[in-house]
Amino acid sequence: MDHDSMDHSNMDHSNMDHSNMDHSNMEGMGTEGHGGHVGMMMQMSFYFGYSDVVVLFDGWVINDIGTLIGSMVGICIIAALYEGLKVFREHLLRQSMVTVKYHSVAVPGPDNLPVVETRKTTGSRILSLPHLIQTLLHILQIVVSYFLMLIFMTYNGWLCIAVALGAGIGYFSFGWKRAIVVDINEHCH
Repeated sequence: MDHDSMDHSNMDHSNMDHSNMDHSNMEGMGTEGHGGHVGMMMQMSFYFGYSDVVVLFDGWVINDIGTLIGSMVGICIIAALYEGLKVFREHLLRQSMVTVKYHSVAVPGPDNLPVVETRKTTGSRILSLPHLIQTLLHILQIVVSYFLMLIFMTYNGWLCIAVALGAGIGYFSFGWKRAIVVDINEHCH
């Protein structure tokens, strides 16, 4: 039976009584926000609080100034290491591209006589250890970048400052080693 074309907008539901139904298992509905934190709503503007701030996971909740400072230090370190990871990936890519192979090839010369030339080839193959390492590091880079983005999207001003400060420290510490100033592989900023 096809129910897609049925219109129930004109039905009267005022006689339906749901008071005897058990709604205790309806997590994420109504005022049940972050996995059981009753009454918590997601901030939609920047604020500078440190009470009931859920960071990424239900187990990472900031409720006092000590937890806030510890979280800020940890987030700052993660953001700095993220910048280092980008530079490290670029370094590994340059190292793997340095592999130059020379091989001799017979090519037609004057009067169609074969002449031996030495040619060099560079590049990487899809089934190589450097490419596998780059792939795993790329996955790590994406995960960390999205975690930093989600931390920023808590709209907690202190955590946003920690992300920005960590990115700045990381760029200052590792960015001078970069061969390219503009990163076309950047994911979140």
